[in-house]
Amino acid sequence: MSSTPLRPDLITFADEDVTYTDVYLPRTLDAWPWPRRTNPHYDSVKKQASAWCESFQAFSPQAQVAFNKCDFNLLASLAYPGLDERGYRVACDLMNLFFCIDEHTDVATAEVARAQVRIIMDAIRNPFEPRPSGEWVIGEMARQYWANAILIASPTAQTRFVSSFQIYLDAVIQQAEDRVTGSVRTVEDYFRIRRKTIGVEPSLAIGELYMNIPQEVIDDPVISNLKEIAIDLIHVANDIYSYKVEWERGDEGHNLVTVVIQQFRMNTQDAMDYIGNLNERLVNQFLEQWKCIPVFGGPVDAEVRAYCDMLGEWVRGNDSWSFEGERYFGERGPEIQATRLVRLARNQLPVTRS
Repeated sequence: MSSTPLRPDLITFADEDVTYTDVYLPRTLDAWPWPRRTNPHYDSVKKQASAWCESFQAFSPQAQVAFNKCDFNLLASLAYPGLDERGYRVACDLMNLFFCIDEHTDVATAEVARAQVRIIMDAIRNPFEPRPSGEWVIGEMARQYWANAILIASPTAQTRFVSSFQIYLDAVIQQAEDRVTGSVRTVEDYFRIRRKTIGVEPSLAIGELYMNIPQEVIDDPVISNLKEIAIDLIHVANDIYSYKVEWERGDEGHNLVTVVIQQFRMNTQDAMDYIGNLNERLVNQFLEQWKCIPVFGGPVDAEVRAYCDMLGEWVRGNDSWSFEGERYFGERGPEIQATRLVRLARNQLPVTRS
């Protein structure tokens, strides 16, 4: 069954120095049982988190305005609707930190990305030591974030965050190497690295701030499979929705749409349809696995249910934010969410990124 609405054939045309392509996005979560919810502390905490993020002056004034329009605090609100005020502030800070890292490493060479990763992880592992004078500012941002988070994070959440954050950053270095060499992976190989570069696993650790789920429970085949499917649903949706801005600036190499186009020699619309069907299978797999959540006995069962519910909330929250923030579609997000129609417009002249 197709995951896209009825549509005409792919339309591509040129106008002076611009090439336009109209594409319909797949409908991804029509059968998803988790509704859109927001955190009740969004309005008050957003102000604090935004002020904290801006205090590092990681971007030019113009770029900071664009960054703020993305509203990563809204992403945290949608992904963690049940966190209390302190926990939600930690989640907001993490989302802002993630995307600050993303903006810088997306334009870095592998060598620069490797140096940036060393700074970030040193700050995370030594949150109460001052950073060297003149160091890249994201180091201090990471230090402050984690120094605040560990005040409330459980020991298991801390352990899983630090280890998964290192895995995420190592994958970011690999992404930079792929970008420099122009390497485009196969679908299977791409999924392996994208599960890491999307940064969902450390985000899930923050959703565990107040939980103490043993690692052997997280490693249970059903729980582990649910987590992997949820991560896949999130990065697949992210690639579908981010493709427009990445394609328009000529930076779409690390994107599932590009991988499918190149591996199967498809046009953009056929690739979107292929990914839509893949997404539908992932949704069905998640819902089937949900029925099989094991019972371990004792208080951990309530935390396991809360953890698995967080996976569902994250998938829905990521999808909703993709249209409600302005990172991918600007102010036209709600319209595109309804119609699924986007127009790709690539300038034939070189495009620079501010």
